[in-house]
Amino acid sequence: MASVDVDRQPLVTRYRSLLRGEQAAICARYLATGDASRLLRERCELIDGVLGDLWRELDAPPSLALLAVGGYGRGELYPASDVDVLLLLPGSPDEGLTAQLEQAVTILYDIGLEIAPSVRTVEECSQASAEDLTIQTALLEARLLTGSEELFTELTSELARVLDPHTFFDAKRKEQDERHLRHYGSPYSLEPNCKEAPGGLRDLQTILWIARAAGYGDTWDDLAQHGFITREEEAQLRRCVAFLQRLRTRLHLHAGRREDRLLFDYQNALAEQWGFQATPTRRASELLMQQYYRTAKEVTQINTILLLNIGAAISPPPNQPPQAINERFQNVHDLLDVVDEEIFRREPGVILEAFRLMQVHPELQGMTARTLRALWHARTLIDDTFRGDPANRARFLDILQQPRGVLHELRRMNQFGVLGRYLPNFGRIVGQMQHDLFHVYTVDQHILQVLRNLRRFLADEFTHEYPLCSELISGFPRPWVLYVAALFHDIAKGRGGDHSELGAQDATAFCAQHGLDEDDSELIVWLVRQHLLMSMVAQKQDFADPDVLGAFAAQVKDERHLTALYLFTVADIRGTSPKVWNTWKGQLLEQLFRSTCRTLLAGGQAPVRQGLIEERQQEALRLLRYFALSEAVHQRLWKQLDTVYFLRHSAEEIAWHTQALHYRTGVEKPVVKARVNPQGEGLEVMIYTRDQRDLFARVVGFFGRAGYTIVDAKIHTTRHGYALDSFMLLDLSDRDSDRAMISYIEHELTERLSRQNPPEAPSSGRLSRQVKHFPMQPVVTIEPDEKGSHYVLSVNAADRPGLLYTIAMTLAAHGANLHTAKISTLGERVEDTFLLSGGDLGEAASRIKLETELLERLKL
Repeated sequence: MASVDVDRQPLVTRYRSLLRGEQAAICARYLATGDASRLLRERCELIDGVLGDLWRELDAPPSLALLAVGGYGRGELYPASDVDVLLLLPGSPDEGLTAQLEQAVTILYDIGLEIAPSVRTVEECSQASAEDLTIQTALLEARLLTGSEELFTELTSELARVLDPHTFFDAKRKEQDERHLRHYGSPYSLEPNCKEAPGGLRDLQTILWIARAAGYGDTWDDLAQHGFITREEEAQLRRCVAFLQRLRTRLHLHAGRREDRLLFDYQNALAEQWGFQATPTRRASELLMQQYYRTAKEVTQINTILLLNIGAAISPPPNQPPQAINERFQNVHDLLDVVDEEIFRREPGVILEAFRLMQVHPELQGMTARTLRALWHARTLIDDTFRGDPANRARFLDILQQPRGVLHELRRMNQFGVLGRYLPNFGRIVGQMQHDLFHVYTVDQHILQVLRNLRRFLADEFTHEYPLCSELISGFPRPWVLYVAALFHDIAKGRGGDHSELGAQDATAFCAQHGLDEDDSELIVWLVRQHLLMSMVAQKQDFADPDVLGAFAAQVKDERHLTALYLFTVADIRGTSPKVWNTWKGQLLEQLFRSTCRTLLAGGQAPVRQGLIEERQQEALRLLRYFALSEAVHQRLWKQLDTVYFLRHSAEEIAWHTQALHYRTGVEKPVVKARVNPQGEGLEVMIYTRDQRDLFARVVGFFGRAGYTIVDAKIHTTRHGYALDSFMLLDLSDRDSDRAMISYIEHELTERLSRQNPPEAPSSGRLSRQVKHFPMQPVVTIEPDEKGSHYVLSVNAADRPGLLYTIAMTLAAHGANLHTAKISTLGERVEDTFLLSGGDLGEAASRIKLETELLERLKL
């Protein structure tokens, strides 16, 4: 290879200009036609020509070979993909050749190629291939660009010698499983990787790599000729490939770099470029992502079938006779197999029987490839006639009522399109994303997550997670009615209108069609219609108030409805996002459940206020005796507290406050006490100080700067003008250091309240990308409570750093007195409720002004 020091700069300039011009022309043709496969092909042809010309201009030794490997070798060069090349040598290079090769690679970089070079001999390639699956896979697709054909033939012969199809299949399958786990085993991520995630391009490439290694060809046509797929499946695969190629190409061009994640930053722009148009109920990005999810689902279906088929061909299982299950199905190597592939077409009802057999035969580990294929092709037979057949309705209910396998089989039915065909409205929400800032799953996956959580309550190995739920569901008659409610509770998402009401209408029709008795039908429809009720009361209302508790008890009516709603609410919240659930929400729901149980046992009547107060006081006194305090220890503090205090605080909280304050009721210096939440995670903080202006804003700013968020606040002013406030805090950063923070909070907050410095805003943070790209319009309402003595401020907005501080400062500016605060964070969204009085809230114009100011300040 000759030295090119003298001619290097003109050479680089000429080829850089050529590449820029030709690549711009290729991209322009793509943008005009949308033909991604043409762009991939033309980019490869362009780079092939440039590398061939350069090889000749650099006068490379004829004994060397230049190979395209990896995606480039496959003939697929996306706009920002690396150009993978192998400089193949007949032997170890001397110093002179090494320097020349380094110089040549530098030129490739300088002309603007994203080159990914490797330099090896045939022996080194063989050794690397045997040791590294990634290298072996890249070399599998090697093609000669220029140079020694003899050396290239030697390499292919050596690689074929060391390649064991069986070992390669096992390794690639394991690699795919591990890759899927890195992407949480699901194609339904909010921001999926269209190359690496389940259902992405890599799943398709894996099939072709395995087929090539086994000698079955390297195209979908080759697989069809070998009988692994039908021509219909081949056409389906080509549609999937075309969609994913087009999506990845547009993503690279839009991002201007190699980016395979469909980030929120890009989804709207990609959808608009593609021609998707928003509807009154759905964003353009949601329509694009639904098509992506449905494509990914098809890819996972065919990937599953093909890996089973090719794996059986590479490593045929032992020749054991099948074990008959019935006249239609048999057990083949612990897989459910159809005796005749045409059985589903002759008897469509057998489709549902297949899933039921998986439930009642625990020895079955899955279905054979031909059974899955037959199910996939037969799904279109599920029509109105099928759905109206009483026998099929009975089969579907039977699947829901089985003691095992309910979740697994519903997931399998969804994966292969059967569930969406049997429940057409369910089919419409398959792959439908919810950009509501707290759901992180598509609607269909959220529904199945809720069902998973309900089933998990029944499993002995998970009783430690939610002991009360496990105890309740074990005694709940016919728990399958909860599964029916789960299927319908969000089925009307995206239609417009109240999805709970529309879903209840769908559930009513289902119950009537399937012959459910009146009691079960009523409970299912009620659950779908009211599935948000318990969450709303627990997180937004003061259910320590007997009137609130009595109203809720009247709505749930009896213990069966209450138990069903409690179980369903826990499963639903846990099924929205890992970020949404926390032990504080669990604590609130359990308290509401137990309080309502007591109310229902008392005939549905909430406790009389005075009787409830006396009961709590007696319990608090009992707890105080454990501290060896005098019988009169409570008197100095309690005479300064009114009935509202005793209604809003539990006996345990009253005892804690009394123990800390019984000798400090008239102190000038603020008292701050903190403790680990005795019923779960987080900290509970009590503040006792002479009432001062902007106290709530000052406290909110301090907690925010300390890295805590307030989830509950009880604000009380004593008869002698002291603030006695309680806050429940959760650590925003999961530092697991609550106990270590107690002394810091007690000392630092006491000092700040003593000095009465102006409120300090919490440190600013960054908006989440989800909030940035899918902003929600804040909603603020101020309405009088039922008694007309206070006002309820409700704030729904996208979460962001300092949001609660902004609200607190705005309320302080209007002179509003805060009595309680319910702070509910749902993923990236907040739904906060405040009980207010004072200021000029009695005037309608003033309330409107406060609403307007809050709306303005909460806008992003």
